[in-house]
Amino acid sequence: MVMALSILPVASHAAGAHGGHSGHANFGSPAQVSAAGRTINVVMHDNYFEPESLSVEPGETVLFRISNKGNLVHEFSLGTPETHAASDDEMQMFVAHGVIQGNKLNRSMMTEGMGNGHSMSHAAPHRVLLAPGEEAEIAWTFAQAGAQPIEFACNVPGHYAAGMVGDVAVE
Repeated sequence: MVMALSILPVASHAAGAHGGHSGHANFGSPAQVSAAGRTINVVMHDNYFEPESLSVEPGETVLFRISNKGNLVHEFSLGTPETHAASDDEMQMFVAHGVIQGNKLNRSMMTEGMGNGHSMSHAAPHRVLLAPGEEAEIAWTFAQAGAQPIEFACNVPGHYAAGMVGDVAVE
């Protein structure tokens, strides 16, 4: 099942305009799928990615086709180490409130809320949470190489620390 509507970013998203996940301008911006010059298939397994690293050109637009072949919920998130560290509290809250339940993802809590007027949205154009067997696409235009390295990572608690992170070389 390919998740498309809530996951595919559109060009109207402004870089850096996504709440606590500002700084997209440091590593790029969301793009239209039709602008992608190539497709990179990314497979998430339990605590590692295939491929383990990526190489892109400055200004290149890439369509990432992401599939979760693991037995647990995983995230594909593009960003700097700082971007990933900034999501720690949010991801811990997702686990504490039952949005992420090991091998299950409670999407209704993410979209409809928790019954008290609070939703637990994971909406940002540079990342996607997938339950086992799910697939999604993200179109992204990479910026010039910056001072900080760019990574793709899973920020589900414990996964980044276990090594579920890869480097993106912008060259």
